[in-house]
Amino acid sequence: MAIQAVRKPIRHLLTTHDFHRMGEVGIFSEDDRVELIEGELIDMAPIGSLHAGTVMRLTSLFNQALDGRAILSPRNPVLLAERSEPQPDIAVLRNRADFYRNSHPAPEDILLLVEIADTSLGYDRDIKMPLYARHGIPEVWLVDLNARNLEVHRHPTRRGYRELLRPENSESVALSMLPGVSISLDDLWI
Repeated sequence: MAIQAVRKPIRHLLTTHDFHRMGEVGIFSEDDRVELIEGELIDMAPIGSLHAGTVMRLTSLFNQALDGRAILSPRNPVLLAERSEPQPDIAVLRNRADFYRNSHPAPEDILLLVEIADTSLGYDRDIKMPLYARHGIPEVWLVDLNARNLEVHRHPTRRGYRELLRPENSESVALSMLPGVSISLDDLWI
């Protein structure tokens, strides 16, 4: 009796070039909520009013706190590698004269990423946090809307973040890459 080898299916992973080309030819539109993670297209959850309002609130707080020291980029892609282009809820970026018109921000441009989670907490924590750490993003905030708390992830390694802070809702949180810039969590949760 002959034994047949079991062949694993071959996965065809996309590059960011493939991803952008798909948009250019109309496979999906600008309104489609997809991101490219490790070569795979991931559908993003619809945004509810609590999530949208929190993005707007944090955007306002960051605008005031940054005072021109960095570029604030809500809901725009960041280019982590040839096969990963996530769309964090907020990115705080190094100032650049072209405002990133000529290319998406890369890891060396990113000072802070913020993910806001209501239905996506497991995905953000288990998939996106390790992805960001592997690519050297210095700091990521995970806002858990259901528990009304913030996780601050710092000091990336290939295996994850070495530091995890869970500040009290009455505290202010300073951005590690921008001395003197902080956000009061009292102001976030009003």
